[in-house]
Amino acid sequence: MEASVSGAAFKIWGVDNVVYGPVELPVLVNWVKDERVTANTWVFSEKADAWFRASGMPELHMFFQPKQAPRPSPGNASVSPDTAMLALKPGSLRRVKIFADFTDQQLERFVHFMEVQRVKQWTEVVKQGQHGDSMYLVLEGELRVRMMIGGKETILVTLGPGEFFGEISLFDHGPRSADVVANKDSLLLKISATAFETLLKEAPELAAPFLYAMSKTLMARIRADNKRYRDSINFARAAGR
Repeated sequence: MEASVSGAAFKIWGVDNVVYGPVELPVLVNWVKDERVTANTWVFSEKADAWFRASGMPELHMFFQPKQAPRPSPGNASVSPDTAMLALKPGSLRRVKIFADFTDQQLERFVHFMEVQRVKQWTEVVKQGQHGDSMYLVLEGELRVRMMIGGKETILVTLGPGEFFGEISLFDHGPRSADVVANKDSLLLKISATAFETLLKEAPELAAPFLYAMSKTLMARIRADNKRYRDSINFARAAGR
């Protein structure tokens, strides 16, 4: 969407490292309300000709004021933060790449098949060798995938918002191939094998696009791994000459 000449224009640095825009302020505000733009999202103001954190922009400051937690009513049990997080907005779910093409209605239905998990820094989310039956989607934070070889840590990849892991165990319930450890406090969406089986039976129209989007990401990973393997062989052969 192009901003009009008269309107203030803004560009947004997405979690997928793609710059979106320019958009006018009303669109940017809607993205904030949908949680597509968070307090730490980088936003470029053409008027100021500079990048700012969204929470530091005068136009958006009011949306990121700390909210006072409501007091529980007498006689009613308070709602835990993780339970409240089940009311995730579609915009926040689109931080996960495999949900990028889902409609708001699809995302509102899909969230009922997921669990929200807050993970503290240094927590070992999955452990190599242990049998698992769930996959995880990274909504916030950062995690590392590692293998311990000879008592030393080898980091295979670092995962940020929009990535996912553990998908193989979702289908075969087999042992985890590596550890996944939180580098910082993170917010994850968990899909268990039981929930996924329910999804297949009760909402196949949601399961199909989810599997298709996930398969595209897996194919991209396989191609990247094949390229690294081919490059390592070429390097070894060149070094041996």
